[in-house]
Amino acid sequence: MNTALTSPPAAAAAAATAAAATAATAAAAASATGDWAEDLQELAERRAIATALGGEEQIAKHRALGKLTARERIDHLLDAGSFGEIGVLAGSVKYGADRKRASFTPSNAVVGIGKIDSRRTVVAADDFTIRGGSSEGSVSEKWIYADRYAWEYKLPLVRMIDSAGGSVKLLDKLGHTKIPGYPMLPMTQLLGVVPVVGIALGACAGLGAVRVGASHLGIMIRGKSQIFAGGPPVVKQALGIDIDKESLGGYDAMHRYSGAVGLAVDTEEEAMQVTRRFLSYLPGNVWERPPVVACDDPVDRCDAWLNKAIPADKRKIFQPRKILKSIFDEGSIFEMSPDFGGSTITCFARLNGHAVGVMTNNPMIMGGALTRSAALKMARFVDLCDTFHLPIVNLADQPGVMTGADAEREGTISAALQAMHAIEQSGVPWLAIVLRRCVGLAGAMLSPLHGPSGTSLPNRYAWPSARWGSIPVEGGVAAAYKKDIAAAEDPVAHRLDLEAHYHAISSPMRTAERFGVLDIIEPASTRPLLCAWVEDAYQATGRRLGPVGRTMR
Repeated sequence: MNTALTSPPAAAAAAATAAAATAATAAAAASATGDWAEDLQELAERRAIATALGGEEQIAKHRALGKLTARERIDHLLDAGSFGEIGVLAGSVKYGADRKRASFTPSNAVVGIGKIDSRRTVVAADDFTIRGGSSEGSVSEKWIYADRYAWEYKLPLVRMIDSAGGSVKLLDKLGHTKIPGYPMLPMTQLLGVVPVVGIALGACAGLGAVRVGASHLGIMIRGKSQIFAGGPPVVKQALGIDIDKESLGGYDAMHRYSGAVGLAVDTEEEAMQVTRRFLSYLPGNVWERPPVVACDDPVDRCDAWLNKAIPADKRKIFQPRKILKSIFDEGSIFEMSPDFGGSTITCFARLNGHAVGVMTNNPMIMGGALTRSAALKMARFVDLCDTFHLPIVNLADQPGVMTGADAEREGTISAALQAMHAIEQSGVPWLAIVLRRCVGLAGAMLSPLHGPSGTSLPNRYAWPSARWGSIPVEGGVAAAYKKDIAAAEDPVAHRLDLEAHYHAISSPMRTAERFGVLDIIEPASTRPLLCAWVEDAYQATGRRLGPVGRTMR
């Protein structure tokens, strides 16, 4: 990675001086032959001004906030020396009486194409050092062009948003008002063909918030970036409420509670690293297979600890993330939205170098129940995997849809149905393993039952600790035998006897006898099973490349 751009503000001035000197040399040589010396000189000077961004003073103020400049951010994101800028000459120019340039203010959008892990990627970065990144100072055609280039050439797109948003002063610039609308390629179509990342690097309001949210992965910086439809002044004017930016649209509001972004990190450098890693799991577009990387983690590795990972006492919880680390390629877990819908874990991982989507329940939060936020998170994740043809592994300990007055008022059932439809409409290969519980409507979402073709292949396995049914045995016995238990000579003993009876019937062995699951496996053998399956799954996804189609849900 080139570190020159992360030096003090003098670096930008030095770069500008060097560019001007190079052009001056070219101009001097050209003058001897009557060539385009004056034009080349003007071209070099404008490029030098654009390279210097908002100038040393503004860059210093920007860095004082602990922030990188737009060009530094691009340098951290891309492979060293790979960035090719587009539209460097775009900006606002004032001409003097001699019809020559009197001043030049570059556009506050830096746009171009570079490489991430040798794969060409489109990048658009807001420059906060020029008019606070405001749309007043932008040439919006530049980032619109970036979106359209990504669409036309089917390349991944990364947006770095650091914009003060729009202003009523823009009306003076336009000279008229207009019906609201965002002049970019339809977001739905773009999201259906290439990976898109939106990184919030400051306060992102209105269009800035849209550009972050219209992505497969939204990232924000804790304490430094905020996202909202309207900022504190708008809230004050409309609702009479005084609120600061962080309380309105900071990490807690956007990542933990609303799920509007998928990840929150501590530094801008970390945001760039996370972006690179996220893209490493996805193909460049939907006409390509997901990437396969070299792997030195043995496919036949068996971890004996898994055989005791699930406590025999059903009232005790287990450590789902430890199970994931034990099964998938070492160091390959990349979790999405860890603080939103925490009763469900969604992540990317690898099996013998093959990227897969993974879901599992987290009994440490809400008992692992399917809450509204968990259902929304699940639906979004399944759509993401389905769009980019990543096979899905579901390791289930599903106690059911969350119940209670709050859950009902939130619309948990509606969100659960949305997740169920996302699963049923997905066309990628699935392999599900029931680790412990699989109950009710949420339990039915183990994997597609019919699939979009109507002939889905339910690859379903179980650990010996698995149990399933329409309702939990304990609750079912209490409801169905309420009077009998109350009338019994020893109600507790009678209840326990009934529960033992139904637990025996609910043994996974009886389901396996009817081929309701393909097999009941020793937990330690889970990784070899998955590594064998994933090769077949990639063969299947290779026959189904291209955009996916879904009905309304």
